[in-house]
Amino acid sequence: MPAVPDSRNIKDPIHGLIEVSSLLVQFIDSEQFQRLRGVKQLGTTSHVWPGGSHTRFEHSLGVAHLARQMVKHLQMSQPELGITDREVNCVEIAGLCHDLGHGPWSHVWDSMFIPRALPEAKWTHEQGSEMMFDELIKEKKIKISKEDQDFVKALIRGDHARTANEKPFLFEIVANSRNGLDVDKIDYIHRDSHMTGDSIHLSPELLVKSARVLDNQICYNIKNADQLYDLFNSRFKLHKSLYNHKSAKAVEYMIIDGLLAAEPYMKIADRIRDPKKFLFLTDSIMETIRASEAPELQEARDIFKRIPLRDLYKCVDSKIVEWQHRKIFEENVTPAKIVQAALALSTPSTPSTEGGEAMSLSRSASFDTTMLEPDTLKEADVIVDLSVIHFGQKDKNPLDKIRFYSKRRPNESRKAKRGDYSGVRPECFAEVILRIYTKNPAILGLVQAGYRAVLAEMASKYGDEATYGDDSAPMDEDKEFTFGNAANTPPLSVSASTTTESTPAINEPPTTPKPKAKPLGHSRNGSLSNMKKTPDPADGSPFDINEFNTVPKTYRAPGSPSRSAKKDNSPKKTSSLESLDLGPSIGGNNGGFESRPGTTRIASGSNGSSAKTGGGGNTVTASESRTQVDPVFVGLQQQNKGAGVGLNNPFSGGGLSQGTQGRQGSPSPTGKRPRDDDDQQLKPLGAEKSVSPDTKRRKGV
Repeated sequence: MPAVPDSRNIKDPIHGLIEVSSLLVQFIDSEQFQRLRGVKQLGTTSHVWPGGSHTRFEHSLGVAHLARQMVKHLQMSQPELGITDREVNCVEIAGLCHDLGHGPWSHVWDSMFIPRALPEAKWTHEQGSEMMFDELIKEKKIKISKEDQDFVKALIRGDHARTANEKPFLFEIVANSRNGLDVDKIDYIHRDSHMTGDSIHLSPELLVKSARVLDNQICYNIKNADQLYDLFNSRFKLHKSLYNHKSAKAVEYMIIDGLLAAEPYMKIADRIRDPKKFLFLTDSIMETIRASEAPELQEARDIFKRIPLRDLYKCVDSKIVEWQHRKIFEENVTPAKIVQAALALSTPSTPSTEGGEAMSLSRSASFDTTMLEPDTLKEADVIVDLSVIHFGQKDKNPLDKIRFYSKRRPNESRKAKRGDYSGVRPECFAEVILRIYTKNPAILGLVQAGYRAVLAEMASKYGDEATYGDDSAPMDEDKEFTFGNAANTPPLSVSASTTTESTPAINEPPTTPKPKAKPLGHSRNGSLSNMKKTPDPADGSPFDINEFNTVPKTYRAPGSPSRSAKKDNSPKKTSSLESLDLGPSIGGNNGGFESRPGTTRIASGSNGSSAKTGGGGNTVTASESRTQVDPVFVGLQQQNKGAGVGLNNPFSGGGLSQGTQGRQGSPSPTGKRPRDDDDQQLKPLGAEKSVSPDTKRRKGV
């Protein structure tokens, strides 16, 4: 019979000195718990924030500490609850063991890999925690009754129905399924922000000691309502800036692709059913694959090798999707539709005008896909990522599900009302981050063009009701969300052999008619609840593009620094795009642009277009240069005839709405010559500083 270990103290960077009982030491000193040292708490976030390399091991210690603090506080402050030492121990053990079932890279494993590798499994990390908990007790021969063992597992799941004879409020300490406020959340928000270098200053001890049980629910002092709101707001910020960072998400998708490539040979996913095999399933699986020499793992090795070289999947485009519009984007923005739209836009066509006025942009000169390698544009190379970001209760305010008491009425609980805490709150507590990725950087611009064509089709399909509908109406989670006649509208269909003439400019947001804003009425008897914000047409449409991300269709994402350092001497194919006659001067009425050394100069004349590179000083024609020119931009320039329409294009210098003509020839409002910055202002070719006659006389010229 193994000796009972002594209690010990553990120094934690978040909670200070943590006292660990001899009972808890038996669980800590086990293979099942020590395995958590190899599972990063933040998954792939450490590829962006190197300090975020802490593991589930430290987090679990912190949750156990806070769980014991809270249940002991309730035991001492409210003896009438009858909390026993056995219940204190079970709650603490549940806090310690709640994450035993996390796989490699934490939620990447159970929410992304397993659903694709074993779609029929319906497996969660809580199931894995129960499996590993049972295995731990069996191997360590820990003296714990079957009743207590089941109680701990029910606490881990937050499911009171599994052990209905236990006190219901105890199930709100480790995994609170009622309102999401539990010690697990308190620890990871404080720990994750601290370890990544942007600490969120919370007081876990204050929140724990504010807890009080009323009506079988854990309630909190109303004076701490603002602190609790800040806690949920911090959760939202962490999910937006850390957990769902665009580069961290790119690494996630690369890991998933690598694991799926290795799955037929290694059978990694099947290990979730065997606790002895699951024991060795940690983040080190990537290094195991990289170190192997099996030819069956070559594809996985190639993918994993790109990660340390920073040769990641490229983010093509992104936008924030409002909560009430998420169903529309889920149904319409798919890899298949993006590829179809991109192929349609890539079909060569002849520029044309209608009545000498606006030209149909879908008919403008386009990228010739025949210049690409076979099978370059593939659906498998496009990723659509929809990340739901919320305060903890989807689109609802989590504080609406928390009950509060006050110092003057400590035995009464109620919900907080308007005026009880800060009213500076969002209209909706959830949103969706939409990102489009490509695995092939050579087609980044083309994928973006296809995605934006899909947005344009959505704008024409759903119309103004999607833009200016009543956003305040409650939404049924299980009911399909449609607008107006959307249910009777045929699905988006883009043919690869034809172009859609109604497709708007790739560099401009789709436009829809804007209804006139109705002024708010003023009345002495007016109610605040009836005053709604009038939609501002300047806010745009839900289907507008993100102009900050605009690139030409021919744009190829730069490679990793290691790849860029290697000079490519291989012969390059000449695209038909490069031999385009650019027609009228891209530079407006002044003949062209000039940039600083090391950048690209575009010059134009009466006989066509020419380009001059800043470093070499040799003038070449557009057909001879490797300058990437967006044909849609060229068409727009022809259309607007140098009218100074602001476009976000490779020649716009940096302004999103500044007109090209005003930048080149027109004087500035102050009468001063624009600055000649490296990345913004451009000056006409041959423009020299003028000298007045008076200055010449003074200098004796």
